[in-house]
Amino acid sequence: MTRTRNGAAITFSLVGFLFLVELTSGILQGFYVPLIPNIVSHLEIHDGDFNWFEAAQLLLSAIIVPIFAKLGDMFGHKRILLLSTALTAGASWWLATTTTFTSFLFAWALQAFYVVWLPLEVALIFDRGRRSGTGRSQTRRAAGFLVVALEAGAIIGALGASRVLKAVGGDLTLTLFAPAIIVSLVFFAILFGVPESTPIRGRRLDGVGFVLLTIGLVLITAGLAFLRVGEIGGTEVPMGLRVGVLLAAIAVGGAVLTVFGRWELRHPDPAIDLRVMKQPAMWPVLLTAALFGISVLGAQAPLSTYAATDPAVHGYGLGLDADSLSYLIGVYLVAMIIGAVAFAIAAKRMPPRLALIIAAGFVALGYLAFLPLHLEVWQVVMNMAIAGIGSGALVAALPAAAAAAAPLGQTGVASGMTNTTKTIGGAFASAVFGVVLVTVASDVAETTVAPLAGYMTVWAVCGVGALVAMALLFLVPKLAFADTDAEELAEEAPATA
Repeated sequence: MTRTRNGAAITFSLVGFLFLVELTSGILQGFYVPLIPNIVSHLEIHDGDFNWFEAAQLLLSAIIVPIFAKLGDMFGHKRILLLSTALTAGASWWLATTTTFTSFLFAWALQAFYVVWLPLEVALIFDRGRRSGTGRSQTRRAAGFLVVALEAGAIIGALGASRVLKAVGGDLTLTLFAPAIIVSLVFFAILFGVPESTPIRGRRLDGVGFVLLTIGLVLITAGLAFLRVGEIGGTEVPMGLRVGVLLAAIAVGGAVLTVFGRWELRHPDPAIDLRVMKQPAMWPVLLTAALFGISVLGAQAPLSTYAATDPAVHGYGLGLDADSLSYLIGVYLVAMIIGAVAFAIAAKRMPPRLALIIAAGFVALGYLAFLPLHLEVWQVVMNMAIAGIGSGALVAALPAAAAAAAPLGQTGVASGMTNTTKTIGGAFASAVFGVVLVTVASDVAETTVAPLAGYMTVWAVCGVGALVAMALLFLVPKLAFADTDAEELAEEAPATA
């Protein structure tokens, strides 16, 4: 009883400080969105050029998560969390002081180091909770509350950006100081409030493996990013060329990843242990993360453009202005908070696998409901709320489930891989959805059916992807992710206060 109480107390204290970290992560993700028009004017670039910033951050985030997660397993997750926070803070200050496109591009990309925070936090919580014999259940509940902080931060960031800009008289530089200050402060919250995890001694970094993984991911994500780029230097890029570059990037990147897989299977301490990743409790979770990325990362822009489209002109859409659209996005974020809280509560009362299946079911129901119900504002709000509840639960559940299924010393890599596969799934979806909507939009002048068909294709793909994820999760062993006190305690030395 003393051991359990000590473990719970440590985890409660830890989650309190990590709550601040995820709150900051959410602020970063929400703060810059309302400022995009101001940033474009500040840098004197075209609206379409902003795609390069998103593409650069996507490229770097796909690479750094598995590398930093592995470093956390090797040297301590707190140490690597501090490093990634320092890099994010430096990039945030750089963003606030730069005035050129190239410099802003590099700074925006480097800010992607915040994407590794949640996997490292999950690994930290799991490491502390393991000592009480209830690491898996504690991790699931704590992950739910961290996602609450993440989404609350996104709301605070989105609402706060315009108010800060107004308070400083429209000075963008002073406005951009706000997130830089917040990230700098949270560095000290980690430094003084978060205990270090127990690193596994004798590990070494698989340099060749990470180089191969990086090259493969860069090629594939660069091809996907190029597919989204409509023009370069004011010159339109033909769709045929973009598709050709994408197919070539996927082919070469796939070949590199094949070599990576063969190398990893022969390496004594691989960058990513593929034998662990193909276990029955692991691979369905990773595929679910990729399928979940389709909706949570790929479908948000189409939903926003659909809601802003004037139905009197085009025959579809809701015709919402910017203020009304922000409320619609707010409903989705609040629904995600509700889903994360519900998951944290449900983790005590039902098998973890069942909670995952139900969450995926909510996502499927929400997006498939768009097919018959999309003409009224209340219908779209209802659909987004349903999908948001499932999405909030999955954001919390997936890294926690991966950490629970991983062996000792690989929790960081396992939870990080859910982020990587989610990013890749979202990148594929974003690129494909962009092509679908651009292609059908060429027929707007002739008929209103084609554009609506494009949006319905997006919703159908998201809904079907969630249904496939549900089917995959049924393949997970029934007792996966549940606490096994005897095994947990056997793996650890006696806990100390």
